[in-house]
Amino acid sequence: MTPGSLAWDATARLTAPFWRLHLRRRARRNKEIPARLQEREGGGAARPPGRLLWLHGASVGESLSILPLIEALARRDPALRFLVTTGTVTSAELLMRRLPETLRPRLQHRFVPLDVPDWADRFLQGWRPDAGVFVESEIWPNLLAATRRARIPMLLVNARLSERSARGWRWAPGLAREAFSTFRLVLAQSEADAARLRAAGAGEVRVAGNLKYAASPLPADAAELARLRRLVGDRPVLFAASTHAGEEGILALTHERLARRLPGLLTVIAPRHPERGAELAASLPGAVRRGAGGEPGPETGLYLVDTLGELGLFYRLAGAAVIGKSLLAPGGGQNPLEPARLGCPILLGPHMGNFADVTARLLAAGGAVQLPPAPAADPAMLADAAHGVLTDTRRADLLRQGAARVAEGASGLAEDVARTIAELLPQPPTPGTPRECQEERT
Repeated sequence: MTPGSLAWDATARLTAPFWRLHLRRRARRNKEIPARLQEREGGGAARPPGRLLWLHGASVGESLSILPLIEALARRDPALRFLVTTGTVTSAELLMRRLPETLRPRLQHRFVPLDVPDWADRFLQGWRPDAGVFVESEIWPNLLAATRRARIPMLLVNARLSERSARGWRWAPGLAREAFSTFRLVLAQSEADAARLRAAGAGEVRVAGNLKYAASPLPADAAELARLRRLVGDRPVLFAASTHAGEEGILALTHERLARRLPGLLTVIAPRHPERGAELAASLPGAVRRGAGGEPGPETGLYLVDTLGELGLFYRLAGAAVIGKSLLAPGGGQNPLEPARLGCPILLGPHMGNFADVTARLLAAGGAVQLPPAPAADPAMLADAAHGVLTDTRRADLLRQGAARVAEGASGLAEDVARTIAELLPQPPTPGTPRECQEERT
């Protein structure tokens, strides 16, 4: 172990009592499920028989991006079982909501254990996965060290490492090298990501593309969409999707400016964390909360969608969409391919660093409008951009067409990645062959 990994290990062991208290505080704020707190300490294992593939995605975007991958793997191997871990309640709820019914008997969800060595060991000893797949940039040194001790082959897919994260890892090069070298193979989203991952210590790195290109369109309740369309009528609708703290104030000012030019404007705001709904309603006079049963009536200007799993509904309803987490530094953005697949014209703030490659492709294809660099998006400029899309049918159509070309650009990607994962998995035992004669994990 390097000095950095020894320090990380020791710190995690010493602070384990604090993390137990932290989990209980989170449970009181509905950020953890009290009955499932044992999972955060590695408990709650219920390993199914047969081969088990473990996939881990930190939050909503990562966990949903692996659904096409799970479907492709399930088609390749009808006997393969899946364990999916995530780190948030929201990601767990949306994952299970979007999971096809046919896959439910083959997949279990657990919350990932915190990065404490004993908890990581307990988790792996209970589940004994045949291989593990991490998604994007979720790197926990103690959990990865536990996979090395358990001799579990690991793969990092849809991998990205921003320049900011790469700078952080440079402060502990030994820890980074030990963590990233755990993966037998890293499939990066872009050449820039691949270069940073190699510099951090990853071994074999290939550029495979972005799994988010392979996702299916977000679902929506057809009856509810028809009902909302009747309620809204021909009013212009601007939708701000997955917003973060501070952005709603910018959007309220944008709405105020835009409504002067577009009578009847309805601005719909869906906070990334729906539990902020009551707080936001108190700070936005006149806002109506969907989570409290509110409807967008004729006099409603701001409509708060503080519910889960309804982005697909409002992308279909809106005339343009503002991507959340892009209006304020440091931001990073949310997935712009979701509105692209649904034909909703896209407006981007200045801060799309987590989706730099996708953003560049959208802009090159004429599939999005982005505000100029600034610490915070200018409400006047955002209002101008939205006005141009909401009032110019030709402009909106060109944006839809450009975005659709980008969204369709990764046909077969999930199948390609599934094939690579299948090669990593140990082969199932041959009937009649003694266990000790089977090939060992290496």
